[in-house]
Amino acid sequence: MRSVRLRVLASTAALITAGAGAWSLLPEREETAGSVTVGTSDQVISLDPAGAHDAGSWALHGNLFQSLLTFRPGEVEPVPDAASRCDFIGPELRTYQCELRPGLTFPSGRTVTGADVKHSIDRVRTIRAKVGPAALFAGLDAVEANGRTVTFRLARPDATFPYRIATAAGSIVDSTRYPADALRTGDRADGSGHYTLTSYRPGSAAKLSPNVRYRGAVPAGGRPVVLRYYADPEALDAAWRGRQIDVAARQLPPAALAALRPSATDHRLSEAASAETRNLVLNVRPGSGLADRQVRRAVAAVLDREALAAVTYRGTVTPLYSLIPRGIHGHTTSFFDEYPEVDVRRARKLLRDAGVEVPLAFHYGHARGSSAADEAAEVKRQLEATGLFRMRITAYEWGEFRRTYAEGRLDAYAVSWVPDYPDPDTYTAQLVGSGAIVRNGYAEPEAQRLVRDAQRFEDRAGAAGALRALQTVVARDVPVIPLWQRKEYVLTRAGITGGQYLTDGTGLLRLWTLARV
Repeated sequence: MRSVRLRVLASTAALITAGAGAWSLLPEREETAGSVTVGTSDQVISLDPAGAHDAGSWALHGNLFQSLLTFRPGEVEPVPDAASRCDFIGPELRTYQCELRPGLTFPSGRTVTGADVKHSIDRVRTIRAKVGPAALFAGLDAVEANGRTVTFRLARPDATFPYRIATAAGSIVDSTRYPADALRTGDRADGSGHYTLTSYRPGSAAKLSPNVRYRGAVPAGGRPVVLRYYADPEALDAAWRGRQIDVAARQLPPAALAALRPSATDHRLSEAASAETRNLVLNVRPGSGLADRQVRRAVAAVLDREALAAVTYRGTVTPLYSLIPRGIHGHTTSFFDEYPEVDVRRARKLLRDAGVEVPLAFHYGHARGSSAADEAAEVKRQLEATGLFRMRITAYEWGEFRRTYAEGRLDAYAVSWVPDYPDPDTYTAQLVGSGAIVRNGYAEPEAQRLVRDAQRFEDRAGAAGALRALQTVVARDVPVIPLWQRKEYVLTRAGITGGQYLTDGTGLLRLWTLARV
């Protein structure tokens, strides 16, 4: 993808429109006056909330749409946003009810109703897009709407349901603009969030204007924002160095981050602990080269995370030995406990016991980008140095990568996981639960029981035992191998404030916190 900078070649003040959905061509100074330009190497899969479950899409959705609940910066409990209140009805944790705020409207001026909420959630479950968020509502039986009251009937006790509808999966769309059984196409978005979408060009930029009608958990306001999308971290770095953007978020290359000077006066680097993780996902389906559990355990026995973090990522990530990262309750060191050191002898025995010939060949895929390519090369170097494995590596454009692994056409693939919400369930249910977003075919009954058991506790501390047991099972079965946990960096120009509040591990990109001084 390229960053497109629009210029008017003739000295005219007339507005030029190239048809529905096209960019409005105005002199550049007028177009961007007062706005904050944010660059990212994440990509948008779909403008329709029912069609995407990825960091780039959700970053945009979280600004254009409202969910019933949201998360305030630094807090882990969801609070009402489009709703005025939400509560479980009864002690069984199977009925959840919300009341919409009065006076919410879509960009057209149409009032947001409970029927719109029902329509929005139902279509996610009906469409079930391959790369969509339907898995978040796997335990939902039915949605009922009566005026501004919305009632959710759950198939089983689930204390995590409020977290789920606080995500972009719970985005409320205009039922008159979004079909019930198909994704909406085009370059429009109709939500009641902090911003309205002024213009959008896939792979290039989204222009957002503050929604003066917004009513929710935080005061309305914020600067106009231009989100610019870059093909990879290197292109984002080039845009930063070329002063084309005011803010660089997700993700600059490790080498560029390592070279930044914290004491510089022309920029501010905000660093914080992040809940984003990276996992090596292993395809457990029959026919995969890694279908045998002993083979997957052999891979885990020889993988060197320390070298990966130090060599490939220049210390901008920390090695991870747990499905649940540090800072989230339920974190353990299950993979370190099971595989405390690189052990080629153990790996060879595991493969011999599995009856496979060495070197075992398998296909590894990743999304395009130099960091992902360097990571794949380091994993290949480590595994092939043992003489036990032979890897074939393929790089894909992001959308193609998501489709390829979802269809089971890769033996192994590395994916980053930005949490949907600040609770361990976002790692367990979405990475190893039934219908997990990583789509690797893992459905071990013991693991699924433990995922559900951990969801029963309204006091989330009570889930600790189930979470520990689950991570022991995952380290035994190895459907995924935790690789690292990212440190969160946001780079802003002097004169831009609010970058430190932009993201905090809850899956939100709070563009409305950015301002000029």
